[in-house]
Amino acid sequence: MRFRKLAAVALLGGLVLAACGKEGSPAGTGGTDAGLSYPVAATVSLPDSKTLTAATQRGRVVIGVKEDQPGLGFKDATTGQRTGFDIEIAKMVAAGLGFSADKIDYKAIPSAAREDTISRGEVDYYVGTYTINDKRKKLVSFAGPYFVAGQGLLVRKDETAITGKDTLKGKKVCSVTGSTPIQRVKDQQLTEASNIVEFQTYSQCVDQLVSKQVDAVTTDDAILKGYAAQQPDQLKVVGDTFSKEPYGIGLNRDDSALRGKINDLLDAAEKDGTWQKIYDATLGKSGATATAPPLQRY
Repeated sequence: MRFRKLAAVALLGGLVLAACGKEGSPAGTGGTDAGLSYPVAATVSLPDSKTLTAATQRGRVVIGVKEDQPGLGFKDATTGQRTGFDIEIAKMVAAGLGFSADKIDYKAIPSAAREDTISRGEVDYYVGTYTINDKRKKLVSFAGPYFVAGQGLLVRKDETAITGKDTLKGKKVCSVTGSTPIQRVKDQQLTEASNIVEFQTYSQCVDQLVSKQVDAVTTDDAILKGYAAQQPDQLKVVGDTFSKEPYGIGLNRDDSALRGKINDLLDAAEKDGTWQKIYDATLGKSGATATAPPLQRY
């Protein structure tokens, strides 16, 4: 709870964006709690997309997200407000598909359940620090990438022994079950198997770190910087990143029509400055700079 109460403060902005889908004309505004907004496409026709057809018929789009990642995908436990870079990307895409913010249903999905949830059609698309890799492409498809992060380490402020991945031997390392970072720790044997601790959420790992039950939390540096910014007197990010994590929007593997459309929306957002405004109003608050990565259409 001590993390959640501080999240909304860091994610304020007063920007209004002017991005819209190719089909139709703006038919309203996709509102947002970060001060950003996105004109909503009036008509979007993708007859070859079963996913979008179903969403249009129900009148709502269901988006899979994370809700414990400050600066990326975070839900305030008191207000219910969702904030972060991923949430804004999700809203921008929804607007381009014809859905205003009040027509979005969010569904928090643990990392280990993402492929099954997408494949079963329980969400229309997923936006939540979802690294694109060949193994996952066999089960789902991806639009993007829309951001590239790197694996890093979060430790307590007074920690001096851990300075990077090569100093983890003998240390308890925590991350999320089913995530790319915890698999890398295992594959590269960065610490002993008995020292690997897994939970369903990163906030659980951070709680364990603060209470000195583990020595480090590892995941993408963008996520870790969000937690460090919340408790700068207790936590810090150390060392260089040791991976490239291209974040993609997860989709049903057979829906190439929707994947193509979302790629078009991401491409337009990069070219007209919308992507940069979203970043500056969310992750950019940490002081780190970034630009949109090139798309990898397939």
